[in-house]
Amino acid sequence: MPTTVSAYAATAPDQPLELTTIERRDVGPLDVRIDIKFAGICHSDIHTARGEWGGVQYPIVVGHEIAGVVAEIGSDVTKFSVGDRVGVGCMVNSCGECAQCQKGLEQYCLKGNIGTYAGTDVDGTPTQGGYSQQIVVTEKFVLNIPDGLELDVAAPLLCAGITTYSPLHHWGAGPGKKVAVVGMGGLGHMAVKLAHALGADVTVLSQSLKKQEDGLRLGADRYFATSDPETFTELASSFDLIINTVSAEIDLNAYLGLLAVDGTMVNVGAPPTPLPVQVFSLIPSRRSFAGSAIGSIGETQEMLDFCAEHGIGAEIEVISADKVNEAWERVLASDVRYRFVIDTSTLA
Repeated sequence: MPTTVSAYAATAPDQPLELTTIERRDVGPLDVRIDIKFAGICHSDIHTARGEWGGVQYPIVVGHEIAGVVAEIGSDVTKFSVGDRVGVGCMVNSCGECAQCQKGLEQYCLKGNIGTYAGTDVDGTPTQGGYSQQIVVTEKFVLNIPDGLELDVAAPLLCAGITTYSPLHHWGAGPGKKVAVVGMGGLGHMAVKLAHALGADVTVLSQSLKKQEDGLRLGADRYFATSDPETFTELASSFDLIINTVSAEIDLNAYLGLLAVDGTMVNVGAPPTPLPVQVFSLIPSRRSFAGSAIGSIGETQEMLDFCAEHGIGAEIEVISADKVNEAWERVLASDVRYRFVIDTSTLA
């Protein structure tokens, strides 16, 4: 029988989240039921719930940075046992058959992976996310959280961590590489920590210097204010890789001018409006402008293991569930250092 659990849901794009109940499906042979302990708040949650990335079916429960403990397993589950510490990220299934899924790149499933929320589950029902007490997920899309990571600081790794680790890994951030991180927020602070741990030379590019002390503490070698025009002169043609984490309009061409020959700028922030790119920002130095989604399940597990090995967790502010609307407004005002995490025990 389906299980009824408490959750915070958006009922309309212009309304605050409300405490409600939702149903989680019965545990099938390959399913894992998870008692959610912590759920990170991602800017994507706000974009989605407010209809900024397209229409959604209301009510919707968002949240795709989920850390918890296995409460029940299906009869054919082999990877997990009751009591295991686990996580769920941005997807809960994929077709498993297309060329990308066969290569272990489920995040780029050609039929579209099934999102942890705002998707359609295998049983035809809308997927609902982590601002809730429990979730049921097929075991292939459940991740092991190593003992070296506390669940609260691990939760944001399931989106913010992998969203920045994947491009750093793919484009070879490491010793001898100069990496710039644009934005010092939820994604940006993880990019700084991870790029530093990978051995790269790390520079933060932020609007102001107000978070400079944090940036240097978290692993940046340098920190520049992009509100100062001299920054773009001083750093011209400097970087092998730029990770742009901001979900707002910026002058892409100015930032592309900071790339060295054969450098790449990767967008992981997703602003709701188009951003113009001049081809002559790319052609003279054979620069590339790219995008990157989350990572595969395999790469996400690799990231979690890497973070445990290097003592990397998110910088968090834990809140009770009844503070979620206030937290959303603070996210929009950039008033968080650096990730809100909901203590889901407060949903009881």
